[in-house]
Amino acid sequence: MNDDATDQDPDKTRWIRSCQNTFQTAITCQSKMDQETMDTDFDVIVLGTGLTECILSGLLSVDGKKVLHIDKQDHYGGEAASVTLSQLYEKFKQNPISKEEREAKFGRDRDWNVDLIPKFLMANGELTKILAHTDVTRYVDFKQVSGSYVFKQGKIYKVPANEMEAISSPLMGIFEKRRMKKFLEWISSYQEDELATHQGLDLDKNTMDEVYYKFGLGNSTKEFIGHSMALWTNDDYLQQPARQSFERILLYCQSVARYGKSPYLYPLYGLGELPQGFARLSAIYGGTYMLDNPIDEVLYNEEGQFKGVKTKLGTFNAPLVIADPTYFPEKCKSTGQRVIRAICILNHPVANTNNADSIQIIIPQSQVGRKNDIYIAVVSEAHNVCSKNHYLAIISTIVETDKPHIELESAFKLLGPIEEKFMGIAELFEPKDDGSKDKVYLSRSYDASSHFESMTDDVKDIYFRVTGHPFVLKPRDTNEDQ
Repeated sequence: MNDDATDQDPDKTRWIRSCQNTFQTAITCQSKMDQETMDTDFDVIVLGTGLTECILSGLLSVDGKKVLHIDKQDHYGGEAASVTLSQLYEKFKQNPISKEEREAKFGRDRDWNVDLIPKFLMANGELTKILAHTDVTRYVDFKQVSGSYVFKQGKIYKVPANEMEAISSPLMGIFEKRRMKKFLEWISSYQEDELATHQGLDLDKNTMDEVYYKFGLGNSTKEFIGHSMALWTNDDYLQQPARQSFERILLYCQSVARYGKSPYLYPLYGLGELPQGFARLSAIYGGTYMLDNPIDEVLYNEEGQFKGVKTKLGTFNAPLVIADPTYFPEKCKSTGQRVIRAICILNHPVANTNNADSIQIIIPQSQVGRKNDIYIAVVSEAHNVCSKNHYLAIISTIVETDKPHIELESAFKLLGPIEEKFMGIAELFEPKDDGSKDKVYLSRSYDASSHFESMTDDVKDIYFRVTGHPFVLKPRDTNEDQ
């Protein structure tokens, strides 16, 4: 993972990716031709090719499990796929513009890979570590996000990524910067088994608000740390034990230190490359994939436990299933939250960002009279996700009123002129049970956060419930992918 995009010819790179995708889907074609001889008994069946499901499929295949992975759709990614512009129009617009008009305005359809759910990778986060340890980085190229910005009193400011930027930043006064410096020194020097480094604080007993008070930090600095570094979406964390906030701030600092500029990474050709990378890992270790294969019936034994599925390609058996919420809606419940996302096409960089090709903007809730933060993720042609001279800006937040579209007005104003806008609202779901009784293990919906840390927590939780032991990153045999 480096700061530069791949130096391969774009058309050649696209051809290589096409061949990789063909490698995956060929399994489906072979299955159609050879239904009488194909396997029907597996250790695990996985339904849906969202990132959570594909990571688990890859990890379990590496563990030696015989995995069958099925998706009712004809493409990877599930609810978090990357789609072309024509697919975007079909999904969100009742009367899509003509192909001629679309291409005249936005260029070739194949140049667009638009994420339906916007997120960045923390450079030192769990997903990045899983990618590196499983060698999935062989199939996906990354580029660093140019910077992180925060909205304050009507303007956006760059979140400092080094000491020089911190000294010159207008976000804090000189005395507050000194207090902030002492706070960050405490974060970096803290050792669990050395009480002298704790400075009288107990991360499991003291609240984060008490930690801030200990270092004399003002309200604006607390907002900056909590929302721009710990990446909390609201202020509930202030009255909770400080440990999770401490770990989030430490992760942010370590991620910035890893590559500089910002703590975030983003895959070339969009987030849809990530599930495909893990699907490839699973296939190398014997996993079987079937796309465009809807589930006709879910089978249970006399004890009410999962035992298999019926599809147009046949009946397949396994003692357990892992799936996204759309396959078992009756076994899920709403979290009570809805996320609104707006995908915006721009023909200019965002103002006051030094013409950056990729950024994150955080609008803290208190700055716009809300209960939850608003996130804006911006990427561009530099990431091979849109045509030349265009930018993709995706806004997301938790819905708070009965007029959710109006809740994004502050974000729209920051972006400036918008060429096209696609908006959607998604309800968030979680499983009703842990899967121990019926052997149906369900993932959670993707939340409104700007990164993948909560998703990887879900991966590790499901892995533990399925296998009975925690997921530990360990070296694996490196089979050559040829």
